[in-house]
Amino acid sequence: MSTQDKIKANKPLINVVMLIALFIGLLAALTGFYTLITYTSKDSVSTDSVKNYIKPVAVVEMSANGGVHVAQSGEDVVKGICVACHGAGVLGSPKLGDKAQWAPRIAQGYDVLVQHAINGIRSMPARGGNAELTDEEVAAAVAVMANQSGADFKLASTTK
Repeated sequence: MSTQDKIKANKPLINVVMLIALFIGLLAALTGFYTLITYTSKDSVSTDSVKNYIKPVAVVEMSANGGVHVAQSGEDVVKGICVACHGAGVLGSPKLGDKAQWAPRIAQGYDVLVQHAINGIRSMPARGGNAELTDEEVAAAVAVMANQSGADFKLASTTK
């Protein structure tokens, strides 16, 4: 009997062996896949610890109100904010103490000047660029600056 005849005679047996091998291989692959998916151990990492490992080193938080506001006097507002522009006359702002530049503004009256300072006018931002200033603080600063330049404004409690 030749080799080819032997192969032909054993073909059904070879097919059965290959089918069993394929079944065992498929079963092993599925078992491995199931084990991989469902694997847990004592040392596995929890979701909270993963979040802790990947959290940012620092966080910048912004708040709308910027924290607790500390009331300032008119002099403090002028020294801390207004002087930045009015000290040097930036963008045409009247310089502190310059009576000639302040005279037409003083003639408009205290209430008008306060409203300009609160709401902004031309290049001047509202509240001198510090949104935390209260109306009273702005009004006090206006009185201080105008009075340094020849006005005789009395501080009003509230200007609307």
